[in-house]
Amino acid sequence: MELLEQIKDFLLPELNAIRQEQAAMRQEQAAMRERLNAIDLHLVEQSRRIDALGQRIDETNQRIDETNQRMDRLHAELSARIDETNQRIDRLQAELSARIEDSNKRTDAFYADLLTRMDKLRVEVDARIQETRVRLDRLFEVIVRRDEHKELEQWVRLWMREVERRIESLERKAA
Repeated sequence: MELLEQIKDFLLPELNAIRQEQAAMRQEQAAMRERLNAIDLHLVEQSRRIDALGQRIDETNQRIDETNQRMDRLHAELSARIDETNQRIDRLQAELSARIEDSNKRTDAFYADLLTRMDKLRVEVDARIQETRVRLDRLFEVIVRRDEHKELEQWVRLWMREVERRIESLERKAA
């Protein structure tokens, strides 16, 4: 009986210590889940922002297409006028050629301006994507320590791959 009492005195404090450690680990896991949920919400917001940028790029492309169609129509109208003018009055040919050249210069300047704007938007999207990746890398370093959370690290890596896949998909759409 005395031996049983000694074993009991020895094991009960150990069992209580193990229970306390398990409770602390559960609290840490809950805190980690909360952090990961916050990161997930942040990534969803970033995804929405990227989607909005994609929408803006699509709208810009549509405006470029409309402008190109207008330019095509203008070009056709100018060609018809030039043909009429050439048939009626040959001496006005030099003046009309100068007008067409000026119109082409304006068209080229407008097109160059549009390309510059598109390049700036693309650079902004790429910068935001890179910034998000850097932030994810920093968050990954802060949250996951290999020696303490091997299972959580594996889960986060899978999750990171999914996020990178989504970002790459958005990059392809933006391109």
